[in-house]
Amino acid sequence: MIDDRRLITETLKNTGLLNDTQIKEALNIQKRNKKKFSSILTELGYIESENITTSLSSQLGLVPIPLDNVEVLQEAIDKVTADLAYKHRIVPLEFKNDVLTIATDDPLNFLALDNLEEFLQAKLKAVLTDEKSLLSLQVRIYGEKREEGVFEKVVEKIDLDKDLPQTKEEITQEITVGEDSAPIIKLVSLILSEAVKNRASDIHLEPLENEFRIRYRIDGVLHEVPGPPKHLQGPILSRVKLMAGLDIAEKRLPQDGRIRIKLLGKDLDLRVSSLPGIYGESIVMRILDKSSLLLGLEELGFEPDNQKEFERLINMPNGTILVTGPTGSGKTTTLYAALNSVNKPNKKLITIEDPVEYQIKGINQVQIKPQVGLTFASGLRSILRQAPDIIMVGEIRDKEAASIAVQAALTGHLIFSTLHTNDAPGAVTRLIDMGIKPYLVASTVQAVLAQRLVRRICDNCKEPYQPTPEELQVLDLNEEDISRATFYKGRGCSECNKTGYKGRIAIFELLIMNDQLREMVFEVKSSREIKNKAVELGMRTLRDDGKRKVLKGVTTIPEVVRVAQIDEEI
Repeated sequence: MIDDRRLITETLKNTGLLNDTQIKEALNIQKRNKKKFSSILTELGYIESENITTSLSSQLGLVPIPLDNVEVLQEAIDKVTADLAYKHRIVPLEFKNDVLTIATDDPLNFLALDNLEEFLQAKLKAVLTDEKSLLSLQVRIYGEKREEGVFEKVVEKIDLDKDLPQTKEEITQEITVGEDSAPIIKLVSLILSEAVKNRASDIHLEPLENEFRIRYRIDGVLHEVPGPPKHLQGPILSRVKLMAGLDIAEKRLPQDGRIRIKLLGKDLDLRVSSLPGIYGESIVMRILDKSSLLLGLEELGFEPDNQKEFERLINMPNGTILVTGPTGSGKTTTLYAALNSVNKPNKKLITIEDPVEYQIKGINQVQIKPQVGLTFASGLRSILRQAPDIIMVGEIRDKEAASIAVQAALTGHLIFSTLHTNDAPGAVTRLIDMGIKPYLVASTVQAVLAQRLVRRICDNCKEPYQPTPEELQVLDLNEEDISRATFYKGRGCSECNKTGYKGRIAIFELLIMNDQLREMVFEVKSSREIKNKAVELGMRTLRDDGKRKVLKGVTTIPEVVRVAQIDEEI
């Protein structure tokens, strides 16, 4: 590993820009405040940053460039967070053909590009600039650097010898005596509250070889935040595990738990999952914000015609209505909105869920407990003896649950449930793959709603722009669409953490079964053939629905492509 102080001092001494007395003073200051050596030299007024860059770049055979008039596109900014840019002294310039061009004022950064490439998951091309140009462009893109990260103030107060509980008994005692002032308790509370402030859906606590990384998933995208030092990893993970009711002594096996907490005026449930890794246990906390499950159908993002059809379907007397999509695509929110819509005094509604994410007045809700034999399948059998009108099954996971749901639909019940498939037609073929007879699938499934979540353009920094021909082509936009529409993107501001997006909205694909489609299911046609016919009959695909939201200025073309990349050519 190259010692940057030694390289700087030797280079600047050889060029006559520094003397031994100045070097000694700068080294003494660095011992006290741990600042970057080159920054101390410029602060002392011994040398300009441009001279350091010029001398070092000459030594390493590099040529610095000015950044005064550089315009950086949002695609490049999205690849590098503000914290990452300031931490590694870099700034993004261009992202093209999967190559990210960055600038740095530190020639030694060129020696660490491999690590940065792996982290950013992009091939890097680096250019050199001076410190003044770098900081100026960083401020122009990201705003002023925070003087202190959100965790540093608490970390500074932690005495490694006195404050850190080391054993299960010590940690338990710290919590049970209610010492809210205990530093680790404060630090974990801060991690949670920062996640809520930033509208995060997940918190990732990830032990790496030389650091303890914290990332928040905001609007479906992971963002790294400056984390606490590596030596606090153990106490933080132990605190979270104890809050979730996990065994803090067990570090060899995965564990699952739950935290109920009130933060910033919100009642939150956190699903906690731990996974042993080579550098420690990785913990992911899924934040279940109960208030987000109180949306009406009109708030989900339906186009008017699809909403009208969906409302008609959920008021049918019997049959099965499925909502499909990957984890985190908003399926539960849609089902809860449907339940709220049909929750009337003259109907009996029962749900069986894992977990019960929100308690709805007037609905009987059941939490599955596999450890005592209460599964989706066994619970569904018992629910049928309760004479319900509508049953919501959190997820159809196996043939047994699917068979009971189909039988319930055949005997006059309306079933709501979810499946994990890429699109709506894939749900009917998935049921057949599970072992359900094609004629039963054809006769009971009334509709399938596939969905994804796309990020909304931030209203605070929304501005019109002209998409590239490649962007227009990827959504198959015709001349009429282009001539009538104004395309928008977010410039990036403090309201949206420089991302250009704030909040999310769903895009949908609603497959409504009719005689032609039922016949195809009965004949076990492929999901592709069923989809082709459904589109011919008027179904809008996920990408088509996304296209409408792009033309309305709600989201961007890259967002629709990001979440709906499945092959939709007809």
